[in-house]
Amino acid sequence: MNKIVIAIDGFSSTGKSTVAKQLAKRLNYIYVDTGAMYRAVTYFALDNDFIGEDFFNEEALIDRLGDISITFKFNEAAGFAEVYLNGKNIEADIRTLRVSKYVSPVATLSAVRRKLVEQQQLMGKDKGIVMDGRDIGTVVFPDAELKIFMTASAETRAKRRYNELLDRGHNLSYDDVLENVTTRDRIDSTREDSPLVKADDAIEIDNSNLTIEEQLETLIGLANQIILN
Repeated sequence: MNKIVIAIDGFSSTGKSTVAKQLAKRLNYIYVDTGAMYRAVTYFALDNDFIGEDFFNEEALIDRLGDISITFKFNEAAGFAEVYLNGKNIEADIRTLRVSKYVSPVATLSAVRRKLVEQQQLMGKDKGIVMDGRDIGTVVFPDAELKIFMTASAETRAKRRYNELLDRGHNLSYDDVLENVTTRDRIDSTREDSPLVKADDAIEIDNSNLTIEEQLETLIGLANQIILN
């Protein structure tokens, strides 16, 4: 059976990671959440006071990129790989609105993108991988056998993100989440280095009205058309 690279790109809070994890599990593929890698760098920047409400010391962060080691370790109880920064489990820490607020500015830095893209390409050199993010099908794996572009309305995505954060015990308003979603869309789509765009050969899926199960079955069907041929 052929092993392929599956690249899933799209806007924030479209549920890319959720369906990508399930797809990888069904195919017995490796799953890599590249968004978590950028969140890890953002967490590092926040933890070292390199970025905040009205400042961003880009040079300081770039100078310390060599001190950042990002790894994934599978958690059998959770059923997915969790993110570690320099040996510390930061899976829960990077899923906060605080990190979400600053991840797009951090991801615009070319030095950050070069460092992480290099790591991502090494992870997928043997194929049999599902990777999701913003530029997987355009920059990281432009020759991926299957490219998906996920989208949904900003309001739908904000509602999903809002409910997810509430379930985790965060106290915040829907309006704050919607503002974060629309701001990230603007930054991700207009940055000079690897902006969020749909690859010419990507299949667009608007999941505004699709369940996770419906999305998964669609992706399984698309993947099997390639893998089994």
